Amino acid sequence: MKNEPSNISSGSDRAVEKKVHILVIRLSAMGDVAMTVPVIRTLVNTYPQLKITVLTRGFFAPMFKDLPNVSVYEADVYGVHSGVIGLGRLAKELRDEEIDMVADLHDVLRSNVLNSVFYLFGIPVKQIDKGRSEKKALTRAEDKVFKQLKSTHQRYANVFEELGYPIALKDHEFNTKFALSEEVKAITGAHDKKWLGIAPFAQHSSKSYPSDLMEKVLNELQQEENVKIFLFGGGAEELPKLKEWEKQFSEVKCVSGKISFEEELALIANLDAMLSMDSGNGHLAAMYNVPVITIWGLTHPYAGFVPFNQPPKHSFLPNLDKFPLIPTSIYGKKIPEGYENAMRSIPPEAIVEKVLNILK
Repeated sequence: MKNEPSNISSGSDRAVEKKVHILVIRLSAMGDVAMTVPVIRTLVNTYPQLKITVLTRGFFAPMFKDLPNVSVYEADVYGVHSGVIGLGRLAKELRDEEIDMVADLHDVLRSNVLNSVFYLFGIPVKQIDKGRSEKKALTRAEDKVFKQLKSTHQRYANVFEELGYPIALKDHEFNTKFALSEEVKAITGAHDKKWLGIAPFAQHSSKSYPSDLMEKVLNELQQEENVKIFLFGGGAEELPKLKEWEKQFSEVKCVSGKISFEEELALIANLDAMLSMDSGNGHLAAMYNVPVITIWGLTHPYAGFVPFNQPPKHSFLPNLDKFPLIPTSIYGKKIPEGYENAMRSIPPEAIVEKVLNILK
C-alpha cells in the first residue's frame, strides 16, 4: 500500500544531492506524538539536508504540517499492517521509500518487530532509552528515588544524536501562529479578549481534577471581563459535561466534536494560555509556545513529561506531605488506597490566581 504524505516540503533550491532519509517511529499516544514535534522541528532546522518521514497514526498528521522536509506515513496497525505479517509488509513498504536510517522513539512490541525487519534489510536503527529502571525507582512505594529524570524531549533528541545528528533543544524556534478557518471563527468570535483553553479531563481518573472543583475554577474565570474560555478534549463519557458547562457559563465554549483536529490545532495555537491535566492537550499547546498550566494528580513532573519549554512554576501538584507515594505510576494507572482524592488538596483559588497572572 502506498500512502500519500500529509505534507511534502519542496526543500531548498540548492539541494541537488539526495537528502538523508530518516524514518521516525512514534505510533501513539497523542501527547507522546506531540512531544516529538519540537524535537523534529529543531532537527530539520539544524540539518536542512535531512528528509524525515514520521510513521504514526494518520489522525496525527496535522501536527507535522508546518515542518519543512517532514512527511507522515500512516501506520494502519488495525488493518493491513496488523500482526507480524502486516508489520513485515509495512517494513517493506518503508524500505521502498528509500529509508537510510530509523529513529525508534516508541520502543514497543510493534516497533521492535519493524526494527527486526529493518535490521534484515541492513537499515541502521537507534532506539529510545525510556529509563524504565529509573522510572520504576521513582514510582515504587518503598525506597522511592525521588528525583528529576531526563525529559522525554531530551530522550527523543538523544536518539538522533546516536544516529549522528546531535541537536540542542535550547535552539528550538517556534513557528508563527496559524490562521483560523471561518468555521472556527464562527465559534470563537473576535479575539477581543484573552483566550484560555481548558482541557479538564485525562485518560485516567487519577489525573483529572474533580469536576466540582473545576466548576469552581470555571465560575471564577468566566466572571473576568477580559477572558473567554474554550473547552477541549474529553471522550464520549465526558462530552456531556463539557456541553453542560457551555450552557451554564456565558463565556465558555465547548469546541470538542465541533471542528476537525487540524482546526482544533489552529485554535490552540491562537490561545493566550492553556489549563490542562497531565494529558495530550497540554503538549499540543506547548507545540505552539502557548503558556501551559498543568494540574498533576498521581503522576509527577519528575517523570519527564512536562510540556515543552514550560517552567516548573506552571505545575500544580497535590500535597506531597499528605500523599508521599506520588508519583504512584508513570501514566496514572495506579491509585493506592486513600489516594482517590489527592487532587482535592489543590485549591481551585490557587489555580484561578495562577491562570489570571499568566493571562495578564
